[in-house]
Amino acid sequence: MKAPVFLITPPFTQLNTPYPATAYLKGFLNTRNIRSFQADLGIEVTLALFSKSGLQKLFSDVESHQLTYSTNTERIVALKEDYISTIDDVVLFLQGKLPTLAHLICSRNFLPEASRFVQLDDLNWAFGSMGNQDKAKHLATMYLEDLSDLIKETVDEHFGFSRYAEKLGRSANSFDELYSTLQQDYTYLDHILINILQKKMEQLKPGLVAISVPFPGNLYTSLRCGQWIHKNHPDVKVAMGGGFANTELRSVSDPRVFEFYDFITLDDGEAPIETLIQYIEGKKELHELKRTFTLLNGVVTYINNESSPDYKQGQVGTPDYSDFLLDKYISAIEVLNPMHSLWSDGRWNKLTMAHGCYWGKCTFCDISLDYIKNYEPVAASLLVDRMEEMIAQTGQNGFHFVDEAAPPALMRSLAIEIIRRKLVVTWWTNVRFEKSFTRDLCLLLRASGCIAVSGGLEVASDRLLELIQKGITVAQVARVSKHFTESGIMVHAYLMYGFPTQTEQETIDSLEMVRQLFETGVLQSAFWHLFTMTAHSPVGLEPGKYKVKKISETVGSFANNDLEHIDPQGADHEKFGFGLKKALLNYMHSACYDYPLQKWFDFKVPKTTIAPDFIKRAIEEPVLHGNANNRVIWLGIQPKAEMVQRSKKGNHWEMMSLTFQTRRSTLTISVEPAKGEWLLSLLPLLSIQNPSQLTLRQVKEHYEKAGLENFELFWDNKPVNTLYKAGLLHL
Repeated sequence: MKAPVFLITPPFTQLNTPYPATAYLKGFLNTRNIRSFQADLGIEVTLALFSKSGLQKLFSDVESHQLTYSTNTERIVALKEDYISTIDDVVLFLQGKLPTLAHLICSRNFLPEASRFVQLDDLNWAFGSMGNQDKAKHLATMYLEDLSDLIKETVDEHFGFSRYAEKLGRSANSFDELYSTLQQDYTYLDHILINILQKKMEQLKPGLVAISVPFPGNLYTSLRCGQWIHKNHPDVKVAMGGGFANTELRSVSDPRVFEFYDFITLDDGEAPIETLIQYIEGKKELHELKRTFTLLNGVVTYINNESSPDYKQGQVGTPDYSDFLLDKYISAIEVLNPMHSLWSDGRWNKLTMAHGCYWGKCTFCDISLDYIKNYEPVAASLLVDRMEEMIAQTGQNGFHFVDEAAPPALMRSLAIEIIRRKLVVTWWTNVRFEKSFTRDLCLLLRASGCIAVSGGLEVASDRLLELIQKGITVAQVARVSKHFTESGIMVHAYLMYGFPTQTEQETIDSLEMVRQLFETGVLQSAFWHLFTMTAHSPVGLEPGKYKVKKISETVGSFANNDLEHIDPQGADHEKFGFGLKKALLNYMHSACYDYPLQKWFDFKVPKTTIAPDFIKRAIEEPVLHGNANNRVIWLGIQPKAEMVQRSKKGNHWEMMSLTFQTRRSTLTISVEPAKGEWLLSLLPLLSIQNPSQLTLRQVKEHYEKAGLENFELFWDNKPVNTLYKAGLLHL
């Protein structure tokens, strides 16, 4: 294609880092020598709005309406000059370009304050260990949230920092409401968006605009973009894809949708977009399109040339972050929790260890769809190659692996590869709370730069976890969380309430389990969400099996994913939401562990049946080490050896003293000279730099070949146990 492909992420996803979908596609198009340009219109609209000139226009527009507003809005308008004079500096601070402003912000005499500041936590308590920079980020975030409240009340009711008009897009079985809204005049934000889009279209002159819509909150703005392009550049084709299409639009049939898009593609985008480009160039016929909806003779038609293969993960190239305004993203801290802040604070390069989910059994999940069921891991060496390329391109060494669930074995291989290359990175990912996350594996992950994991505990009830087919127990989650936490890796748990047949008793017992997980210190962060029955999950496909009923069997002409249902055997789930979230907020602040659970609810709830020390007992169970097939790895450096004289009751003998230097301490052990010499010869063989790692069985054979006896007695005794603190791991 002579004209470039223009890849768009419409407003709004994240302010701190680009959503990776277009970067993945651009990386792939590079491998096919297809020119492309990408833009995150969300950050560009945000920067245009939250600037001195942007706020001057905003306040002028608000005042021109001469309407009656809330007391809070009137206060913000009265302080408009304070907002206008501070906004540019605040944005520069949140972009990391004006760090010294933190002192002024923390003085509480610099920023104007409206309603968001009324509910501030005790900042000295919350940030005593986090410092002025994070405290100032939180205050600056509240300042922007105040302005967000102003915008929503006065000029654009749909506004939100990480989503826009989400209500219009969520579960929109009918296109009627969206279509009607799109016939109305532009909103205040629409004007800013279209002005930016117009300039880019004139500059780039693309032949195809591909719009990625990951969430319902991006849908409305994507339609506005398509609408404007069709009206002003009728020769340019518009394609839409992404997470929203993949889950919600698999049965789209309303032809009006194609007044905004020419094509909608499903699932992995590489092969469909390449085929689409070839079709536009006249090199392919319409029937050769792959997983693509289009309008044919006035009818929405799905075309899928199954003879056209998808690309393997090793063939799709390295995500390309060029074109993004990487130095202009905004780091915010909304929730006072170090784990929560990872989602909104800092610039993260996004990568995927494996396509799909290696487990693929959870009954609430869309396991019938390609993005879950087609599991394909990427080799660790190729992953680290891509990491090095992305660091060189972006100048950032932070990585968020956006896997459905990162495979433990691949995480281990990735960590080893990172350490072998002496690559300095910080990374985090999503996991299942597998038994294979042993203490030693967690220590290895931490040594490679892993700082946090998130994972689904869902309903903290063993009966319901079995019904979900989660493959875990609450006790197992507790032990695995302990291993992560004690290794210095933060743990976030996704929590669910309202799963089919969940009773009031199970809801309260689940809350008690969560309370104990926080009280014992093995969990640092969590989030409750209400169960949603989706069309492509086992529950949605066979609701009778899970004793729930769909409210309607009607398939809408637009979005079809979330299914309304009734749960005759379950509790009134929705009424528990506020209390569960209020309790969790306190637990995340290490507060109110001693409150009775009844205190969180304004209605009568049953007493918990969970023993008050359930989690404590679970994490205190002894952990067995030393499987003969375990790999033994040495992360430490070679010790200093010296012979020392020992004496007792007139007897004299020699011992070998081995001194190990770690980054934080000095450790010394004393062993018999022969065993010391053996250890000195063994450690280089166990070094992580040695590709031929030994198993524990091979270590024993090596010991016995040296003529030494009683391996188990030596290996499981104090000297070797001390080596675990210096970098000895069983994996």
